[in-house]
Amino acid sequence: MKKYNFYAGPAILPREVIEAAAAAVLDFEGMGLSLIEISHRSKQFVAVMDEAVALVKELLNIGDEHEVLFLSGGASSQFYLTPMNLLDQDEKAAYVDTGTWASKAIKDAKLFGNIEVLASSKDKNYSYIPKTDNIDTSYKYLHITSNNTIFGTQYQTFPDVAVPIVCDMSSDIFSRPIDIHKFDLIYAGAQKNMGPAGTTLVIVRKSALSKVSRVLPAMIDMKNHIEAESMYNTPPVFPIYVSMLTLRWIKNNGGVAGMQVRNETKAQLLFDEIERNPMFYSPTVAEDRSRMNVCFLLHNTALENEFIAKAIGAGCVGLEGHRSVGGFRASIYNAMSAEGVQALVDIMKEFERTHG
Repeated sequence: MKKYNFYAGPAILPREVIEAAAAAVLDFEGMGLSLIEISHRSKQFVAVMDEAVALVKELLNIGDEHEVLFLSGGASSQFYLTPMNLLDQDEKAAYVDTGTWASKAIKDAKLFGNIEVLASSKDKNYSYIPKTDNIDTSYKYLHITSNNTIFGTQYQTFPDVAVPIVCDMSSDIFSRPIDIHKFDLIYAGAQKNMGPAGTTLVIVRKSALSKVSRVLPAMIDMKNHIEAESMYNTPPVFPIYVSMLTLRWIKNNGGVAGMQVRNETKAQLLFDEIERNPMFYSPTVAEDRSRMNVCFLLHNTALENEFIAKAIGAGCVGLEGHRSVGGFRASIYNAMSAEGVQALVDIMKEFERTHG
């Protein structure tokens, strides 16, 4: 039976990427060695890193004012690395609280500067994106989380503010075009929409660095990673290689503009069924619904386990909602096919037929 992977992360990857990565684990570039045992200083892997960086710049239209890094530590490490590099102890930054990961970023940032939470959607269980207009230019930056995997909300447009934006794009990077000039720093864990767990993409404006007075440990200072071209220490070779393959796949399938069309079509298909089907409903505000993580619930919660069993029986796996909110979550990242979403819609229709 064909399986459709709706897990939120580590998440679905294109089949051709998985096959190429599997082959490289056995023999990379005809070297007679596995990708995971070669030197990161070898010309073969340096070429991988160079291509990965070049693809990020091409796909997101990044100019010379920004640098692209592939680091370790996961996106959560950027909750403290970002303010340590960008925010002095006596400076202030604005944050928007739109869910679990945003609130964790706020908690860590408070250790390194004056953090003000300008807006929050906690009052309605993070079911909407709060507005942030007319931000005081005294803030060093505005931090937002572009897509909220647990609660299923997403910025459909980015705030038009007079200060630079810092953005956690872990779960929707490369899903649509962005205006890079709005951002001083973007960070994204690979395992949602770019590759396997193990590397974190960081895109940083060079002029935003080296402005803080604190002494930074060598591994914390992003300037060191820029100068060493993401090889200040041994990089996570396999996740970077798979991310490079995924970036190739995105380029070959219409780039981020092509991904946007693909993702909007899939999301519309699923949301139309949620709205039509009287058994289900969406807890999120319509204009803020995520095109990456579609959260929905049954009116009759007693049927949840049965619905999950029916979905698994039809090959749709990973639909359980996050343990903190329950319900269902269909993660329909770039690599999820329209066929997979249609399979889920068909299950929902059949569930209505038998239980409605």
